[in-house]
Amino acid sequence: MRRNVVAAGAALAVGVLAVVVLAVPSRLPRNATPGDRGGSAARAPAPREEEAEQREATEARLEALTEARAAGLFGRPRRIAARPAPGWVGERPVDPRTDDWEPAVAADPNAPYVYVLTTRYGEPKPCPGNCPSPWIALEVSADGGRTWSEGRPLCACKGSGQFDPVIEVVPETGHVYAAFMIGFDVVFMRSTDHGATWSAPVPTWGKVAWNDKPAMAMSPDGRDVYLPWNGPTGGDPWVAVSHDGGDTWAQTKLVDSDRYFFAFDGDVLPDGTVIFSGSSLTYTGPRGAAEGPVLHHAFISRDGGGTWEEQVLAQVELGEPCVAEGCYADFYAGHDAVSADDAGRIVYVYDGAETPGGKQRIYVRISTDGGRTWSAPLPLSPATEMATSPAVEAVRRGDVRLWFMRTNGGDHDAWNVWYRSSSDGGATWSAPVRISDATSGAGYKTPDGFLEVYGDYGEIAVTNQGKTFAVWGEGFSYAGPGGSWFNLQR
Repeated sequence: MRRNVVAAGAALAVGVLAVVVLAVPSRLPRNATPGDRGGSAARAPAPREEEAEQREATEARLEALTEARAAGLFGRPRRIAARPAPGWVGERPVDPRTDDWEPAVAADPNAPYVYVLTTRYGEPKPCPGNCPSPWIALEVSADGGRTWSEGRPLCACKGSGQFDPVIEVVPETGHVYAAFMIGFDVVFMRSTDHGATWSAPVPTWGKVAWNDKPAMAMSPDGRDVYLPWNGPTGGDPWVAVSHDGGDTWAQTKLVDSDRYFFAFDGDVLPDGTVIFSGSSLTYTGPRGAAEGPVLHHAFISRDGGGTWEEQVLAQVELGEPCVAEGCYADFYAGHDAVSADDAGRIVYVYDGAETPGGKQRIYVRISTDGGRTWSAPLPLSPATEMATSPAVEAVRRGDVRLWFMRTNGGDHDAWNVWYRSSSDGGATWSAPVRISDATSGAGYKTPDGFLEVYGDYGEIAVTNQGKTFAVWGEGFSYAGPGGSWFNLQR
């Protein structure tokens, strides 16, 4: 993030900027038919195939970035026109010059620190020799998200490209925990000085030779750390558990299944109960395409990770396919998130369609007894729009905040981020507010929205002053380029 990109109470408070440079219409390819690079059949091949696909996706993203820079469509800061949503500062990019994908955020509940990680493409390697591209960039704010440090590599360590970052703050100590992938190995790092320095990366996989898409949760004192990820064979769900603050790890396979699992989110309740959200699909269609139904799961441990129970909280259909450049057909499907408030009330949110190929909606379910029983699903997005990729954070008793992405007028080239909150633990919700409120500032932004969801997920956090901080990805297409964008409550 650039310094001074957000100044609460400053010029943004007046609404529309006096000088507006409208977004340049994209001349990059945004849509493709199945069989081309766009509309790829599936996002979950076998591990060896996925390693090759990871390299190919990186090459395609770097190629798209080079083309956009050469065409003058990307890489130079632009004036941003925005009418900030009521109660919000106004949307801004993490860094207007860089191609950033799949951001993560964590906020210290007891101090004004906010931390953002994002996967950064096309920038110089952070070390000589066998050094990663892309790499994970770390941004730190010491004033609740208003101003930011210059971005720097989280780990200038040797090895393959870095992907899928997650970050959390230990509530009782303020220490910062991060995990990410080096190639297809999930590593863990720790900072005890607000992100200034970090431990060496610690392997979490043991003898599990391939792992992907981590999430993270920890106990309030940070001693117990839980990292779910999908691994061999064929995307089975695993969890790595540490009871010494991340120094050593043990691995447990949660399910033997012919379904492919994706871990998304997790939390630890006040009584120590651990819960993770994840989805599963089958890839048995033509050319390995995904087939419905999509299942949304909760994995729960009541004994510190010694044993786990699996619950299926929803069975939904695959919704409208993604046909953007480089995109998997099932890219919009199978996202979920989970969080628990200070009283142990669990909020589980997910996306899904009622009919095959239909429009996905966002749904929420609530548990007040540690995940033993659940409320009926409550829809939070309209039936007339395609919605995907929810993020949720529950803090004080009954205080829940979430966002999700949805189309504008059913147009897959016009996406926006919508925010809703609840003060009664999810029983009732505020009216939706569009927080992707910048109408220009990048070639992929228009007054109707941004051209494509950029990444499988973004995140949400609550600062020590009780302000919501939301971060997500926007781009020209799945292939990019794009950027991580954020908004902050006043």
